[in-house]
Amino acid sequence: MKRVRMLLRVSSNQQLEADGDLSVQRQLVKEYVEKQKDWKLDEKEYFEGSSSAYKNTVMDRDILKEALKDAAAREYDILVTYKDDRIGRRMWEIGAYVMTLKSNGVDIYTVKDGCISPENDDIMGQMVLALRYGSAQKSSSDTGMRVKDTAQKLVQKGRFMGGTAPYGYELVLSGEISKHGRALHKLQIIPERAKAVRYIFHLSLYREYGSAKIAKKLNEDAHYKLLAPNDTWKSATVSSILTNPIYAGYTAYKRREHRNGQYHRLDSVDWIRAEVPNEEIRIIDQDIWDKTQAKRKCRAAKFCQGAGRENVRIAGKKDGMLSLIDVIYCGHCGRKLTNGTKYSYWTIKATGERRACKIPLYRCPAMQEGMPHQGRGQFRADKIEAVVYDYIGRYLNRMQESTEMIQEIEACRNEEKEALENEMKRLSGELEKIVHGIALMQSRIPDAMSGAYPLRIEEIAAAIGRQRDKEMTYRRLLDEKTKLLAENDLRYGCREKVKETMPSFARLFQEADRHTQRVLVNTMIERIEVTGEQIVIRFKMQTGV
Repeated sequence: MKRVRMLLRVSSNQQLEADGDLSVQRQLVKEYVEKQKDWKLDEKEYFEGSSSAYKNTVMDRDILKEALKDAAAREYDILVTYKDDRIGRRMWEIGAYVMTLKSNGVDIYTVKDGCISPENDDIMGQMVLALRYGSAQKSSSDTGMRVKDTAQKLVQKGRFMGGTAPYGYELVLSGEISKHGRALHKLQIIPERAKAVRYIFHLSLYREYGSAKIAKKLNEDAHYKLLAPNDTWKSATVSSILTNPIYAGYTAYKRREHRNGQYHRLDSVDWIRAEVPNEEIRIIDQDIWDKTQAKRKCRAAKFCQGAGRENVRIAGKKDGMLSLIDVIYCGHCGRKLTNGTKYSYWTIKATGERRACKIPLYRCPAMQEGMPHQGRGQFRADKIEAVVYDYIGRYLNRMQESTEMIQEIEACRNEEKEALENEMKRLSGELEKIVHGIALMQSRIPDAMSGAYPLRIEEIAAAIGRQRDKEMTYRRLLDEKTKLLAENDLRYGCREKVKETMPSFARLFQEADRHTQRVLVNTMIERIEVTGEQIVIRFKMQTGV
């Protein structure tokens, strides 16, 4: 008998309810396992609640790491989940995770698709696996874009978009109900903490203290120490307060951006901010806010030059670890190359301004250690990577020339078409209900005019107006879905067109972030050897490229 464990994941607290998504997942997985004659469900199950499988990496998800650890200990043979997106929605990373489980003797099955774990020597199957999670990643990305667009519009109207209340505020019931039936909250100032916020702005503007110095001063003051979030003031907390426009009454969105697995603060010019301030949540006067931001930028400019580089503007680039760093070696001595950087300086003739730029390098540690070394010991990353990426592109395109791949794409397209048709059917049903409701309310107008109906005619007219707006929205959505279905039929009407429109694996690799490129390079390439004259790439499986 094969030992089976189930993996359950929900992405919101609402799905944790007894009649929500969690109980449905568990029941469907149990029924699927019971149908398999030689399977036995283990008592242990892996559960992940309120976690995004799109935003969080495998290393950030403790449940996936636990499942992998147990697989390495040979505790079970099969992992079953409801759908493949319960594992994750990250193209290359989740594929690599599935293959790691496979190498430890564990296959992944889903109620919807059966076994999704290809064999370790099935390169084509692994590429199909990457395509599967590429589709899931794109779906999450598209949904995220729609949510962000909606959030931006609401923030511009002064709406607080939820989450944890910033320091100095608390969330209280607003008295409004969302269209999903949830009670909405609003921000309310906590007077005592608002005084701490004003004191922080005072120290920054009039005393010109930096964030670290402000945090130290607050921690040394017995009164303000008691008001600290999580018992201690930190410089990061102070910086967040000093840069958050909420204290001037403006709700804001897109203050930071997720890149390469980390969040990066964006410049204030890129923020989406409310058009007018909300006086109910204002703690800092507009004039103080503006002067504080200007002074902080001025102070920051003084330190960005760097010691020994006065009057030099550095065009820096922070892409993190180089993508080939795990597999690249010196072709002369065989040592693994390391991360390196050099500066290039120049002067603008017209203005006399000195500038500098950082150039990423792959360096041989033997030459850095002063050992005798034949040939060059450092190589520009952009030149090496351009050659390697070109050959990886050829390798990936070669993998696409397969009848099995086209059949898989056709199956995906058919699933998309079916889902689109079902969505159109749902929209048509909702539209029919709205039209019927409008007609029913219009039939009540004569009774309202005569006073025989409990609602006044103004109330009925307002309700009809709201339903008319809703009708227009549904008609627009239905038109969009109809056009999309027609475009899909035109583009993917035959196998030849499917092949023509299939996304290029080479292009997906070129457009991926550095972390994703690094994962794929490690999957495909065994070793790269570099000298001043040539680059030797050893793929793990030859394709005739």
